[in-house]
Amino acid sequence: MRVLSVVGTRPNFVKIAPLIKEMARHPDLQAVLVHSGQHYDELMSAQFFSELGIPPADYNLDVRSGSHAVQTAEVMRRLDPVLEEARPQVLLVVGDVNSTLAAALTAVKRGIPVAHVEAGLRSFDRTMPEEINRVLVDAISEWLFVTEESGRENLLREGRPPEKIHVVGNVMIDALRMFRPRWEVSPIFERLEIAGGQPYAVLTLHRPSNVDDPLVLADLLRALAEVAREIPIVFPVHPRVRERLDREGYAVSSSPRLAGRGDTSITCLDPLGYLDFIALLSRARLVLTDSGGVQEETTVLGVPCLTLRANTERPVTVTHGTNRIIGTDPVYIVKEALATLARPLPPGGPPPLWDGRAAERIVTTLLAK
Repeated sequence: MRVLSVVGTRPNFVKIAPLIKEMARHPDLQAVLVHSGQHYDELMSAQFFSELGIPPADYNLDVRSGSHAVQTAEVMRRLDPVLEEARPQVLLVVGDVNSTLAAALTAVKRGIPVAHVEAGLRSFDRTMPEEINRVLVDAISEWLFVTEESGRENLLREGRPPEKIHVVGNVMIDALRMFRPRWEVSPIFERLEIAGGQPYAVLTLHRPSNVDDPLVLADLLRALAEVAREIPIVFPVHPRVRERLDREGYAVSSSPRLAGRGDTSITCLDPLGYLDFIALLSRARLVLTDSGGVQEETTVLGVPCLTLRANTERPVTVTHGTNRIIGTDPVYIVKEALATLARPLPPGGPPPLWDGRAAERIVTTLLAK
């Protein structure tokens, strides 16, 4: 069986690493890897391939930045001849980014069955581009690999055949467990001069709803500056968000601190590699984020997480994990952050099947077809 996998962004790279490793264990399975180039620079792409032991892609489409329509169209246009040449029996996609949707559409129009890893996740918010991608990919996929029970329920509600739905666990957590010996010895704490036991919070922001509107962004930063008076905040800044901050007068490029408009005292960093970032999460007293993957990782790490959104497509991180959905109201953010810091750490324990064996279940299911 020839399985062609398409990845394009940092979260995709983390999710594909355990799958690539598992597929390599099966001599009757040939893995072909395509990098769409949706994330393409050293910090957002090459560093992840190196750290996670992902072999160089067999094909790089090099689509780079663009609007949702342009990215999706370019991936389709450039992937089509690759599928003609490689002739895979299965196209495997992970997550919910534009590359995921574009690859699935291109394959299914060629009669190539699609396997979707992380199927069934729903925020029920159609203003999120990722939600559109999830719904469409799930509608055309032959294998629907689900991370949590809510995903199975959503797919059944949407009329997907039960025999196509497979609850397998979470490959993101496979990666976290697989690379634990390496991220546990990360030098990030020495580099940031964080002493053992010193409390700090981690912040990530990248959703357009949070960073594209200057007023929303300013309100968020004011609230986070208030939180930073109680606990130091470390903020690895996505390149696109850095551009927004620079445009709005927050001097992140010339100082390690987010200065201007009130001097927020939030420490800004360039994007971190996977090992450094997970290490930083693992010892944090609090994480504030709008990322779905970070909600999952903090759940397994047992770190309190406050999600700066009105919804989540990963409800198991709330029902079984350490995550709370608090929205973007500045007053409420400060209130919830301070209340979380005052509470003892929540008890640990991963959700069902988040045991590091999701990739094994996925590959076994594909080979059984």
